Amino acid sequence: MVVPALLIAASLSSLPGASAVSLDGCVGATLRNNPDLRAATERVQAATAAIKEAQSAYYPMLAGSTTYARTDNPPQAFMMMLNQRSVSMQSDFNNPSDTDNLALSLGVKYRLYDFGRRGLDNEMARRGSEVSRLVLRGLQNALIHQVARGYYTVLQAGAFVTVQEESVKSLEESLRVAKERVKAGGAVKTDVLNLEVQLAQAREDLIRARNGVKLSLAALNTAIGTNMVESANMPAKAELPGNKPPEAEDLSVIQNRPELLAARRMAQIQQAALRKARRQYLPAINAFGSVDWNSAVSTDFERSYFVGVAAEVDFFDGFRKSAAVSGAGAQQRAAAAEADKAADNLRLDLTSASIQAGEAWDRLDVVRKSIENAEESLRITQQRYQQGAANLPELLTAQTGLTGTRTRNVAAQYDCLTALSNLERARGQLVERYSRQE
Repeated sequence: MVVPALLIAASLSSLPGASAVSLDGCVGATLRNNPDLRAATERVQAATAAIKEAQSAYYPMLAGSTTYARTDNPPQAFMMMLNQRSVSMQSDFNNPSDTDNLALSLGVKYRLYDFGRRGLDNEMARRGSEVSRLVLRGLQNALIHQVARGYYTVLQAGAFVTVQEESVKSLEESLRVAKERVKAGGAVKTDVLNLEVQLAQAREDLIRARNGVKLSLAALNTAIGTNMVESANMPAKAELPGNKPPEAEDLSVIQNRPELLAARRMAQIQQAALRKARRQYLPAINAFGSVDWNSAVSTDFERSYFVGVAAEVDFFDGFRKSAAVSGAGAQQRAAAAEADKAADNLRLDLTSASIQAGEAWDRLDVVRKSIENAEESLRITQQRYQQGAANLPELLTAQTGLTGTRTRNVAAQYDCLTALSNLERARGQLVERYSRQE
């Protein structure tokens, strides 16, 4: 069984002292500080609030109002006096005096039955909340791998610096030997000149390697969301697992990938939206009522009430409902197709990640075997050159070969670690492990 890539952090060979930043520490900081994750978390909160908003349709609506009016309009003045229960048959209804009215009203409305439309709204809101949580988990899964890749890139860049430093030291030693041979008459001055050119090139490569460390640190801190990683608090290297990943993957593991689950929840939301659109043809039954108080301001309030039940249905709306049903059906079919596409892409993603992990392991195995040969070849060539039995091209070839082999070895090591992390991401295991830790 393959040792999970992120668990390799536990076996990192750190610098003296216990201050080295672990990969787990970087991931934990990312889950707390990354702005994309913070935004996704807020979207989860918004989706949760949408559930409560949908559930509010099951509660009665209570509203109040206060109105003050003054008029000499005969019908309005007459109705005001009726509500105040102050109408006198001796009044001149055609020429009323100025009449004022203070009205207080408390109304209630409650939907008795709507053929399940409220239930479908609640179902869509719940599914939407699930989608937002799954999107967050998918983002976490991808970001954990991004941090792991950035972490290994920093270590790789540091190892490249070490390789270039060793190359510079080796060339400096060869240059010293060449100068001594020139003084002794055993070599020509062009050997010294050629070695100085090669040494200058090696020093340029060292400068680029050191800048590579700075760039990789900046990228890692950007992914984390805070500047917590520095060259001084990074471990020296990461150890590799002892077992090669399996040749073939169980493609059924993608069924638990958050991306696929989210796509399927979206298809369910669109299915519910289609059912709701079809039920718009059915009536809604509402109960309503109000209690009213009316007064001429200077007198006591007179109370009245009004209650009833109403059934509402649109017989013609310019074909709005049929268009809504047609559109909802198209959205449902599109969501189902997107879910199928997501499953296909995730299977391809897992297969590709598995192939890349196996390839990286095989490359590493090949490079490992060539390191000792290249080191021994340079050692022998340096001795022969010092004794005058080898010429400068042979020495430079051996030196270049060792530097290239060491560089490929470093690249293969961290490419392998990154590929193993990517394989875990494709299986959906990164977010699962850190969820269990939380």
